[in-house]
Amino acid sequence: MPNRCARALPRLLLPVLFALAAASTPAAEPVATVRVAFDRAGVTATQATGLADIAAQRAVTADDPVRIASISKLVLAIGALRLAEDGQLDLDADVSDALGWTLRHPQHPDVPITLRLLLSHRAGLTDAAGYWQVPLGGEFRTLLDDPRAWDADHAPGTFFRYANVGFPLVAAVMERTTGERFDLLMQRLVLAPLGIAGCYNWESCDDATAARAVVLYDAGRAPVRDDLQGRKPACGVTPAADGRCDLSRWRAGANGGLFSPQGGLRISANGLAKIGRLLLGDGEVDGARLLSADSVRMLVTPLWTLAPGNGIGHEEDSGNGEARAFFCRYGLAAQTLATPDPACGDDPFGDGIARVGHAGDAYGLKSGLWIDRDAGTGVAYFATAVDPPPAGRHSAFTAVEEALARGEAAAASPAAGDGPGD
Repeated sequence: MPNRCARALPRLLLPVLFALAAASTPAAEPVATVRVAFDRAGVTATQATGLADIAAQRAVTADDPVRIASISKLVLAIGALRLAEDGQLDLDADVSDALGWTLRHPQHPDVPITLRLLLSHRAGLTDAAGYWQVPLGGEFRTLLDDPRAWDADHAPGTFFRYANVGFPLVAAVMERTTGERFDLLMQRLVLAPLGIAGCYNWESCDDATAARAVVLYDAGRAPVRDDLQGRKPACGVTPAADGRCDLSRWRAGANGGLFSPQGGLRISANGLAKIGRLLLGDGEVDGARLLSADSVRMLVTPLWTLAPGNGIGHEEDSGNGEARAFFCRYGLAAQTLATPDPACGDDPFGDGIARVGHAGDAYGLKSGLWIDRDAGTGVAYFATAVDPPPAGRHSAFTAVEEALARGEAAAASPAAGDGPGD
């Protein structure tokens, strides 16, 4: 267990504890929950409860792929650092050279924007102009012509503002540098070497993996993402403006958002545990070395720490209105928990341990991958249909996340199979 002071609770108590954590809000009880605890050597405990697919009455397992939301950013960063170690990327170079066009904040045209700034949400960008809607064959750069895409009050490098839009730009740099499509590049750099059956969007997953997809649901238990009915989707990306889905129209770097690098990774909880063990192992897991120990330390070391006037402590397009900050320390697509500041609510475990990893939140899913590097332990979890989310008792995370983080809940709603079928 990642909480080294806690002891395992009797499994019969889990539904009761979950009900208390959810504050008696039946609509917020998940359809599925999965929690995998691990250490450097392997998985130490697994709990999976509820349904991956209500219509099929298919029970969820720790091997079922789910759209894991923003943990996708952390996995992308591992791929980017592999390219940096190979000398193909420079984290501190102006990305304009790699993109083939000039990326500049309109109010600060003399300030270069770098991969380090993009990966740490300090590039002066906002999500107000969108980041998901560019179709196949479109140009992502056109979104940045909208003044709302830029933080008018802060220059790049001076302010933390969580912005999904930066990660399609990182993906575009990776594509232009290698000439490889982002989803296939991530297969080569991260997923295949680790033996993880996953993919950014569905195109590079095989049929057997897609057949195990976890469906994401809204508050009414209606499917909103990945209701695949046992097969890969006919089009795994946003189709072209004419409705066609011909991936031969892909051009390196033109649309870095095509495969949803900011949130579209489909991966199982066991796959997430492998990522966590890689970071616990300073870049090596089960005999496979992907990163140097120095790169892992750089990944997890905070580049920003919340202080008055230096950032926004929540994601603006899905913030839960908590008075305390959700983000208080952030590195290269890696969040550090338990910041010792009364303004911070970033400790879902409630034990003050500075775990590192990332949270995910989209389409009714809540997810987390957190490691305690000192103890050599970690936990990966997700819950579906957490909508509306009940507030946490001691942090800016939800009650569901707090309970899963601490190992106090792994039970989905007992009525999950009774509801209607991103």
